[in-house]
Amino acid sequence: MNASKRTEWFALGLFMGIGFNATAFGELAVGFQAALASAERPAEEKVRDASRKPEEVLSFVGIEAGMTVLELFAGGGWYTEALSAAVGPEGMVYAQNPERFRERVAEAAAARAARLENVEVFYTVDSDIGLPAQADAAFTALNLHDYANRGDETGLAFLRGIYDSVLPGGTLGVVDHVGVAGRDNTELHRMEVSKARELLIASGFSIEAESEILMNSTDDHTLGIRDPSIRYNTDRMLIRARKPE
Repeated sequence: MNASKRTEWFALGLFMGIGFNATAFGELAVGFQAALASAERPAEEKVRDASRKPEEVLSFVGIEAGMTVLELFAGGGWYTEALSAAVGPEGMVYAQNPERFRERVAEAAAARAARLENVEVFYTVDSDIGLPAQADAAFTALNLHDYANRGDETGLAFLRGIYDSVLPGGTLGVVDHVGVAGRDNTELHRMEVSKARELLIASGFSIEAESEILMNSTDDHTLGIRDPSIRYNTDRMLIRARKPE
């Protein structure tokens, strides 16, 4: 993120009363680090911990031991593993994927859920998520841009489905690739921070805090997220939103 963009983000945050510190907000389950260091966890996933900072991110979002957490567009489950460790054996993670991705991710997701025990994988065909009960918190990483870049209504439908699935007072953590105005963010698989804020507020959430934990100033936002020079290490926003009581 360039200096002018960081200044704009910070200034708007002050105006909105948004906090930017990364002080731990949630108390993760005892054994979180040991779970991530487990020999059963793939080595190639452990390598990403340095850039994805799971402990700091999930603490900031407010994930706590014993929670029921809804993970949106979980894919094969990198964040599912971290969320499982964060809520511990008394908690539960519902890992959602769109039905159209079932063939691509089902085998890996099912194997992970069987190993972790506190994870249930499910698939949906629209924004009606259909959990058996509302979750304490929700989390979506690197996915909101895919919906928002297809139009505001698509982005809002995604977020409203999450809103309906979270208990009053529950939190939503959003991580996504930062894009800037004037670029083809659809092609780059990015989105502007201002658009993420706009959609979150329009869907009913309030923005409680933002963090620069995942900022990468060497990413100039001109490259697609899969470019080898920045893959797995893009400049990323981190937002904690809350459903009103």
